[in-house]
Amino acid sequence: MVLNDYGYVEVFVIAGIAFVLAAMIFAWILRPHKPTAGKLAPYECGETVRGSGWMQFNVRYYLIALVFVVFDIEALFLVPWIYAFKDAGLVGYMEMMAFIAILFVGLAYAWKKGALEWL
Repeated sequence: MVLNDYGYVEVFVIAGIAFVLAAMIFAWILRPHKPTAGKLAPYECGETVRGSGWMQFNVRYYLIALVFVVFDIEALFLVPWIYAFKDAGLVGYMEMMAFIAILFVGLAYAWKKGALEWL
C-alpha cells in the first residue's frame, strides 16, 4: 500500500483519535460509579458554594486578557522572524518594524485609556 505525503498524516490522525476514544471507553467501563451528594456537589477550591455562579465581572479583566493575547501573538510572530532575520533582508526588517510600531501605538492607546490600571 503506497501512501502519499498526506496519507501518513491521515493515518496518524485516525490512530490518535482511535487511541483516545479507546482509552475513554476503557476508563468508562472500568470506573466505579457510586454517586453521592458530596461527589455531585460543585467544588470551588475547598469552599462551599454560596449563591449563584452568574455574576458580572469588571471589564478590566477582559481588557487585561485582550492586551495579553495581543502581545502573545506578537511574540508568536516575532520568534520565527528572529530565526529568519538573515534571509528576510531589509524589506523583512522594515515590515517587522512597522508591525511592532502598530503594536506600540495600540499599547500607548491602551495605557492612555487606563486599560492597564488594575485598581
